[in-house]
Amino acid sequence: MGMFDGKTVLITGGNRNTGLYITEKFYREGAQVFMCGSTPDSTAAGVEKLEKMGVSGIRAIPCDVSDLSQVRAMFDIIEKEAGKLDILVNNAAHQGIGKPFVEMDPEYVMEVLGVNVRGGFQVTQQAVNRFFLKQESKGVVVFLSSNTAQRAIRNRTAYCASKGAINSMVKALALDLGPLGIRINACAPGYIYTERWDTLPEEKKSRRRLNCPLRHEASGGDIANVVAFLASDASSNMTGEIITCDAGCSCQHMPEDVDC
Repeated sequence: MGMFDGKTVLITGGNRNTGLYITEKFYREGAQVFMCGSTPDSTAAGVEKLEKMGVSGIRAIPCDVSDLSQVRAMFDIIEKEAGKLDILVNNAAHQGIGKPFVEMDPEYVMEVLGVNVRGGFQVTQQAVNRFFLKQESKGVVVFLSSNTAQRAIRNRTAYCASKGAINSMVKALALDLGPLGIRINACAPGYIYTERWDTLPEEKKSRRRLNCPLRHEASGGDIANVVAFLASDASSNMTGEIITCDAGCSCQHMPEDVDC
């Protein structure tokens, strides 16, 4: 028996990095899985990677979550093919990398917020209005936030702001939707080993790990396990919570080589 037998889940950004492991987790726990990537090519590439991980039979839909017309079209497909939705994982993210504040075009800020905040809002609104409010099982939403909402990193102003907005939105949605039986929570990772780490020199990886009291960054599977917990009945009395999974980074004032 899987944790999500009989459940239907949508995972945005399920086509790459941590999203692949979240998709795999729900698949292996018995869910009917829909996932999206932002473009047809990136979505197809995600399917290929998932198949190499032994994941097959998921429904992959290209969808830029910042575009409401594409979001509506994606939900049309879910409604036609599944007829229900039990769990939404808002994982799609614009990383907002490489744009120092003094050089940042305001339009770039809106691009990042468009995916991370507006995207999460309108996908959630579609899930709630088209499925959760009409079902006996009212549904669960899990957002992917970041510990950078509380502990900012340099040259990522738009990204950090978007994750802070997600944390506030999770709490506001929990208040609005809790009385309707809908739960909203978030997982806030720190460092996660992704394909970007493969381009880093070993000394930089080692220095990053020194920031972690556990001495290692999260795997995609670590984050997927937290997401699955928040989506499951094991967390049935939790809503409006931001669960941090960052190897202890957030609990320290300074990393060990500085705090002496």
